[in-house]
Amino acid sequence: MAPYDHVDGHSLVCPHGHNVDLSKKGTLYFMQRAVESEYDNDMLAARRRMLQAGLFSGITEEFAAQMPASPQTILDVGCGEGTPLVDVLQRRDNRDTAIGFDLSKPGINLATQLGGPAFFCVADLAQMPFSDGAFTTVLDLFSPSAYKEFNRVIAPGGRLLKVIPNADYLIELRQAIFPAGSAHATYDNGNVLGLFKQHYPEATAQRIRYQVPVPAELFADLMLMTPMHWGADETQLAQVKANPFAHITVDVTLLSTQVN
Repeated sequence: MAPYDHVDGHSLVCPHGHNVDLSKKGTLYFMQRAVESEYDNDMLAARRRMLQAGLFSGITEEFAAQMPASPQTILDVGCGEGTPLVDVLQRRDNRDTAIGFDLSKPGINLATQLGGPAFFCVADLAQMPFSDGAFTTVLDLFSPSAYKEFNRVIAPGGRLLKVIPNADYLIELRQAIFPAGSAHATYDNGNVLGLFKQHYPEATAQRIRYQVPVPAELFADLMLMTPMHWGADETQLAQVKANPFAHITVDVTLLSTQVN
């Protein structure tokens, strides 16, 4: 397929006449069919409030630090409601060119409200609508991986930065919701880590671990923002909500590799 090479009115157009229309919210929708997302508006709004309260600040700080000082072209895959990407760009004085995309149309609609230099669109990780070698940095924060596509869109010498949760990620919430010994009471990232190392044997792994205060007025958002509450016992959820805790642990591994 030829790349889109010009703008006609409110549409991107390729030499063969294919076009994609810019929405009223200023986004592009590259999906050929509608995709239902389990992340609804309430869940995404709760996540935004928690992220803007600093839940992922240690992660975005390290993302920004890992990039060269020179302006980068950044792709955030599975960007959700956009707060992490905007935070990274602000930490780098907004000197980069950045695109964030997600399958979730409600998430992208929220992302457009953030302002700043990032452009957001709805697209599929497995079939990214971007040219070969278009990005010097790809960010993957808790999203699935499409390694063939990563290798295609990253410029030679560019970097892939992927964050995966560790066993103690949101451990206070996990232990409060799920009884000890149950299938969801523990988490092991071994399979994800092993697959990444399979594709990128030279990758480095850095643990990032810190605690974030949870104001009482945000505790319900903490419970709602994560898929942990899906399928959990309603009585147990009510009990957890009635006994909030003051801090939550963020425990992740940052995987970093250069793509040649």
